[in-house]
Amino acid sequence: MDPFDDLLRGVRANGAVFGGSVLSPPWALRFTDDAFLTLCVPLRGEGVIVLADGTERRVVQNETAIVRGPDPFVFTDAPGSPDRPELLRDVACTVPGGPAGPEEQAGPEGAVDGSTVLLAGAYRVPGEVPRRLLQVLPPLLVVPDAHDCSSMRTYLEAQLTAGLPGRQIVVDRLLDWLLVCTLRDWFDRPEAASPAWYRALGDAVTGPALRAMHEAPQRPWTLASLASVAGVSRSTFAKRFHELLGEPPLAYLTEWRMALAADLLGEPGATLASVAHRVGYADPFGFSTAFKRVRGMSPSEFRDRVRAGDQVTGQPVFGGRAD
Repeated sequence: MDPFDDLLRGVRANGAVFGGSVLSPPWALRFTDDAFLTLCVPLRGEGVIVLADGTERRVVQNETAIVRGPDPFVFTDAPGSPDRPELLRDVACTVPGGPAGPEEQAGPEGAVDGSTVLLAGAYRVPGEVPRRLLQVLPPLLVVPDAHDCSSMRTYLEAQLTAGLPGRQIVVDRLLDWLLVCTLRDWFDRPEAASPAWYRALGDAVTGPALRAMHEAPQRPWTLASLASVAGVSRSTFAKRFHELLGEPPLAYLTEWRMALAADLLGEPGATLASVAHRVGYADPFGFSTAFKRVRGMSPSEFRDRVRAGDQVTGQPVFGGRAD
């Protein structure tokens, strides 16, 4: 486990398919899922994504786009289409059967010159830990295929149109795989301003310690034990960690534990003692003190607000400084 694994924990497509749909110009689709993330993949053709603030970006075949929500956005065949109300059609990935109307469903043989076959997936991103991913993403990112993915895209299109049992599950899981690969490729790009923890994962000193903290946050970590994992002295480890992540190792660990605790407190039957134990505290008193210091409220108050359905905002992203 590492920070990237943990941020994507629980991020899953679920019935989020807009596929096998042949879109012939002019067309303009307004996605209204209120999703935290929407993945857009032109299997054939191309289109223009228009955000709520007017930002436009063309996306072509062999590129994948991720839109950070929850604001609606438009995917259209040409700039300016959102200004033509007669073209706009509200769609939602999570509507059973996908957002495309029956008249637009077609197999590969239904595509004609100038048409676009679009696949999209909407992600609700439940939980405090996965939502921290949104804080390090731009409103829109577009990533070209890092490798020759033509066979994968052909397979996706075939799954959408074959009508085989389990098609929805297969496509959802392929979307999940594509989402992870796209995010990883994005963070590796120079324009991404990737978060500090992502860059630190590749460091010979901080990388092993970060993975250790995320694999076993309940362990009684000390500066000495983390330095031992890193294979360097305490002073060398502390200096390098602070240089790359902008905070001391144990401060990072505390913030990470409190992010985990925020999700655990929302689980049915969770007690302060059980949550404290799972995030490395021997008793609920020390845990409550740390939680209130980081989150600004007691664990009990946080749990009550979450169970009442309130949206409780988190603290800044752990190790999230991008400069």
